Amino acid sequence: MHRSELERQIAAIASLDEPVRRGLYCYVARRRREVGRDEAARALRISRPLAAFHLDKLVGQGLLETSYRRLTGRRGPGAGRPAKLYRPSAQQLDLTLPRRRYELAGRLLAQALTEGRSPAAVRALRRAARDLGRGLGADARRERRGVRTPLARLLTVLEWCGFEPVRRNGSVHLANCPFAALATESRALVCGMNFALLEGVLQGVQARSMRAVLDPQPPSCCVVLRSAGRRYSPSVSGR
Repeated sequence: MHRSELERQIAAIASLDEPVRRGLYCYVARRRREVGRDEAARALRISRPLAAFHLDKLVGQGLLETSYRRLTGRRGPGAGRPAKLYRPSAQQLDLTLPRRRYELAGRLLAQALTEGRSPAAVRALRRAARDLGRGLGADARRERRGVRTPLARLLTVLEWCGFEPVRRNGSVHLANCPFAALATESRALVCGMNFALLEGVLQGVQARSMRAVLDPQPPSCCVVLRSAGRRYSPSVSGR
């Protein structure tokens, strides 16, 4: 029976209602690299056959992709069979009921701003993004005043926005770009907006020890949040 795109997305999301399957998907997504069955089984403390079963179910739903590679580096006779490895698929699930097409509206607005080439409009967009980010940060600060650190508030806002923050060597790297579909078509416009948004978030949560730095590393976000003490040269100021 042929399923519509809506039905396929519903089925994919519904498949994550199973706790083990959901845990495996989240683990593979967080690793940002290929994951083998043995590693996944150890991470969730389940048997290898059970991990394999659920990982392959996720592949069947289009949520994961696979490849084969020997993990030992050995070649030739006796090297063993290549391991089956899993990574997040490029499929994007964006389900709203009833259906809404906010991404389409965003693409149209971005295209209009890009083709219009109005510096004033671009500056207005960045001001609005910075103000929104500042508001999100201030809301997080007011929720539990005096209890949470600025860094904890910052990570909470970034998670809510979909950036998937990862702390590394004193910096916060953003593993996911929530605006990836728009950035592909209007990179300078969207990255400038994103940069301004994150500057506003830093101001709102009062994370004075950190600065936003434009440092594109696809498929991650174009911005890295670094210690204010480190030298940096952002390519987009938006000021």
